[in-house]
Amino acid sequence: MPRPVLLVIAHGSRDPRHAATVHALVRRVRALRPGVRVETGFLDFNIPSVSGVLESLAAEGVRDVVALPLLLTRAFHAKSDIPAVLSEAPARLRIRQADVLGPSPLLTAALERRLYEAGLSPADKSSTGVVLASAGSTDPEAIAVIAEIAREWRRTGWCAVRPAFASASLPRTGDAVRELRALGCARVAVAPYVLAPGFLPDRIARGAAEADVLADVLGASPEVARVLLDRYDTARTPALTAVGA
Repeated sequence: MPRPVLLVIAHGSRDPRHAATVHALVRRVRALRPGVRVETGFLDFNIPSVSGVLESLAAEGVRDVVALPLLLTRAFHAKSDIPAVLSEAPARLRIRQADVLGPSPLLTAALERRLYEAGLSPADKSSTGVVLASAGSTDPEAIAVIAEIAREWRRTGWCAVRPAFASASLPRTGDAVRELRALGCARVAVAPYVLAPGFLPDRIARGAAEADVLADVLGASPEVARVLLDRYDTARTPALTAVGA
C-alpha cells in the first residue's frame, strides 16, 4: 500500500525569505525520507495554494494525504484556517491533519544549537539568560505552551529563560532582555522560536538590540525536519480519524 502523500502547509509571506526557508526544509525532509512524496502548499501570499495542491493530487489519483501544519503552536491557523481548507478538498481524498510541530524536545535542541552557532557554548549556560521569542498569539493555549517551554528549558541549566512575543501578547523581546539584565544574568541571548524569516522575526531581531547574542530562526534545521516526520508518522496511523473520509 503506498504511503500517504505528505502535504506541508505553510502560512506564506510577502517576504521571499519565508518561502525559500520552507522549500529548504522540505528538501531536507525529502532527503531524510526518500520513500515519501512531500508537497508544499501555502495558506496565503505564496503559490501553490493548499487547495490547488489538493486538487492536483486528486486529479493524479492520489487517495491518502497527511496534511501537516508548519506551525509551532496550536493557535487559530491550526484550529480554524487549515481545517476549513481541508474540508473543501476533493471528496476522493482521505486527509489526516497531523499535529503542529511544537512543543518537542527536538525543537528545544534546535533552539540551543542555534544559540551555540551564534557564539555561545555549553559552558555559558549557567551565566546566560535566554529570551524565548515567539511570534505571539491571541490564543491562550498557545501562550501557555510558550511559557511552559521556557520553564522546562530553564531546568536544563540556563541562568533564566523568559518568554517574549513579537505581537498580540506581552512582554516584548526588548522588555524581556531588560528583565534578564535586572536579574543579574552575565549575558543575555535571544532565541527566536520561529520557523522562517519575515515581518515578526524582524521585529524580534530589533527587540534584541540590547542583547549580547541573537540566534537565527529555526529554519531548515535537521531537528525541525525530524519533528515533521515524527508528526507525519503519527498521523498516518489508521487509528486517527480522517478528514473527508
